Amino acid sequence: MRQKFTHLAYLTSRLSKQSQYYGTLTNKANKFLCYNYQNVEHTKKIERPASFESPACLREELLCKVADPARNGIDKVTIVGAGMVGVACANAILFQRISSHVAIVDPFPKKLEGEGMDYCHSSVFLDDPRIEFDTNFCISKDSKVVVITAGARQKEGENRLDLVKKNTNIMRNIIPPLVEYSPDAVFLIVSNPVDVLSWVAWKVSGLPVTRIIGAGCHLDTARFRCMIAKRLGISAKSVHGLVIGEHGDSQVPLWSGVNVAGVLFRDIIPHVGLELDEEGWNDLAKSVAKAGSTVRCLKGYSNTAVGLSAADITRDIIRNTLSVKSVSTSVQGHHNICQDLFLSLPCTIGASGVGQVIRMRITEYEKKLLHNSADVIHNVQKNIELS
Repeated sequence: MRQKFTHLAYLTSRLSKQSQYYGTLTNKANKFLCYNYQNVEHTKKIERPASFESPACLREELLCKVADPARNGIDKVTIVGAGMVGVACANAILFQRISSHVAIVDPFPKKLEGEGMDYCHSSVFLDDPRIEFDTNFCISKDSKVVVITAGARQKEGENRLDLVKKNTNIMRNIIPPLVEYSPDAVFLIVSNPVDVLSWVAWKVSGLPVTRIIGAGCHLDTARFRCMIAKRLGISAKSVHGLVIGEHGDSQVPLWSGVNVAGVLFRDIIPHVGLELDEEGWNDLAKSVAKAGSTVRCLKGYSNTAVGLSAADITRDIIRNTLSVKSVSTSVQGHHNICQDLFLSLPCTIGASGVGQVIRMRITEYEKKLLHNSADVIHNVQKNIELS
């Protein structure tokens, strides 16, 4: 096979029995990021330009092989979808050194080629992680975590639930092959509507419910703490509080537990966050629920905080931190919810996915809002056909 070296990458073509074109970006032992092409129709013979001529035995003369390359590491993460959110997830995972092996799957080869070149140029700044790209799910084999960001983007005027039909069909198509290649992986669903799609992913996958996690209200909780902190003029890390329920309009901010340094807000303002609250903290909670839409209206899409949120959960899985986060999981049997659906509750997250669901002490009013959130999701979910 003739090769053409161009900017630390080489192109190859060969006959194949496969019925589709695909590309794979792999990090070889010689530190070259290589983009491989296959074409089902014919074999291309590409001449190497004179400016890139080098002795054929350079690699053999330079490197003395003493062992076979190591197999995939235990921290492999596959991201499905190379859109704005998928790339933001990959960046957050790589920049924070959460994983040294990231694979990205997307149906658009040109998009993958561009991202591949970009990551190739970035690899020297990232301690040379192994970064792979492909249009084929086979590249996800033996992943520890599979992050799903694929799906139709939410348009202006749409809520997250409007996306359910489009993205349910996508989920039904992509989950089975991903499970086949990584049967022991924990699946993190980021695509919206995340609560419904997490439930769909669980039903389609056949996996234990603990290994399907929806990103859920983890980001809403961060927004909640951030907005409270901004109003108080303190660090968001010093504000403690949770948002549970739907990742959407019916989410439930738990004002009964919001505190700074152990001082409960409700001990100062008994009606904090309620309609009777004269300081308007309830308006802040409404802003949290609309924050994603606000960001999309201003910049066209929302991705940075979403990517960091997903990376944070991914870290918990890979490092088995058992941290408590508000993520979407099966809520049947919790807080007297009888429907079979996913909503966000505070859970411990580790190597096996969701380990424990925290038994919260919430007010009757908060429980009522949580049940309303369950009804909202159930009314959408009951019309979904999985077969």
